[in-house]
Amino acid sequence: MKTELESLFRSFTGTEPSAVEPLTSSGSNRAYFRLSSPDFSCIGVAGTVAEENQAFCSLARHFASKGINVPEVYAVSRDTMYYLQQDLGRESLFDRIAPGRMAGKYSPEETALLKKTISMLPAIQIEGAAGWDFSKCLHGQSFNRRSVLYDLNYFKYCFLKTSGVEFDEEKLEDDFQSLADVLLQEEDDAFMYRDFQSRNVMIKDGEPYFIDFQGGRKGPVYYDVASFVWQARSDFPPELRSELVSAYVSSLEKYRHTDRKAFLERLRIFVFFRTLQVLGAYGFRGRFERKRHFIESIPYAMGNLRELLPDVADICPYMSGLFTGMTAMPRYAKPQPCRNTGQEEIPLKVRIFSFSYKKGLPEDSSGNGGGYVFDCRAIHNPGKYPQFKALTGMDPEVRAFLEERGEVMPFLDNVFSLADAHVEKYISRGFTGLMFSFGCTGGQHRSVYCAEALAAHLAEKYRIHVSLAHREQGITKDFR
Repeated sequence: MKTELESLFRSFTGTEPSAVEPLTSSGSNRAYFRLSSPDFSCIGVAGTVAEENQAFCSLARHFASKGINVPEVYAVSRDTMYYLQQDLGRESLFDRIAPGRMAGKYSPEETALLKKTISMLPAIQIEGAAGWDFSKCLHGQSFNRRSVLYDLNYFKYCFLKTSGVEFDEEKLEDDFQSLADVLLQEEDDAFMYRDFQSRNVMIKDGEPYFIDFQGGRKGPVYYDVASFVWQARSDFPPELRSELVSAYVSSLEKYRHTDRKAFLERLRIFVFFRTLQVLGAYGFRGRFERKRHFIESIPYAMGNLRELLPDVADICPYMSGLFTGMTAMPRYAKPQPCRNTGQEEIPLKVRIFSFSYKKGLPEDSSGNGGGYVFDCRAIHNPGKYPQFKALTGMDPEVRAFLEERGEVMPFLDNVFSLADAHVEKYISRGFTGLMFSFGCTGGQHRSVYCAEALAAHLAEKYRIHVSLAHREQGITKDFR
């Protein structure tokens, strides 16, 4: 695929790319590369479905003609399996608001950018729909009963059935039909983006630019508001959600009269539906494709679901009862940051190391003789590829490689099970020290990634002190 994109770059620019950098694909099966020469850079996309590429390129050109901020499509291969698009930089809106997400409180600057972004959504939905041929949409022309039931069954088979929770299939199907009836009570000819969320917004020169809209179709405006404001990992506080919805409605009123109270009531039903669809995606991408950040997002989505149950109790009585029990399960509790405020003693200290086997095992300064040592050398090695040699397991490109091609997730599943059992036993017995070490050939990629993953896992799950040391990188971190 890289060769085809290099050829397309050559045809478009008349020069050879001096660098081809693989990019993280997140939840997509498409492959992305940054191709650059001394005076030009673009993003090369290698798709797996020609129709998907065609939908994106057609929509991008249509939206651009409406003055909507989308990447320019530079060139498309004859078979439409490859295309080049404008390089919008490396920072998504999700990245830009990371400090607020981590702190649980968004700054005025972050809030202003979020409001600006959602205020641009009505233009995509209303102006973007004008003159667009919906027969070109990838997955059907409109939001209809078939598409609603597809998403609900996606949730059932990819999340609910894999949860191990027993449920009555007939009663669940009855609720699915009732929910579909309510969702389809009114028709709308707006463009439904379908995956309007902060990871699909790039920030270029302070302006939001929109990507990954190829799955859109004709549909109601509520769905995209639900997608953005209730995005699980953003975890917006209630007051910020209210501000964002208000900013959206104010912008929408430029195009159509909107009864705010009725809008909010109907929006909550779509938030519930969107949350089920998202949980289906997290189940599939996390449990089947073994992508860790989707698994980590499940408690946040379940937190949203817990808040929404009173809004759907009359529509979906069986699901309301079923999910009331599920969302109360400890495994779905939203992780809380482990912070030592000085008010509470945290007796157990877990020390985690990454190291190179060539330089020997890490020393245990506690005098306890060490702990678990995990050999990561059976995992596919990013260090064999030139583009990763200067990077470490902390870099997103290496993380993406290991999660998608390195067979690391089954390995970590076993590590987490052992670590959890050991930590819980140590906590119950009042022990104060535990050590985990991860080794690989150079102590740079695989061991670093695994040590980071375990540190984050334990710090989120338990109120303990976790320290992390990447011995060969000279990097130490503390999680409290």
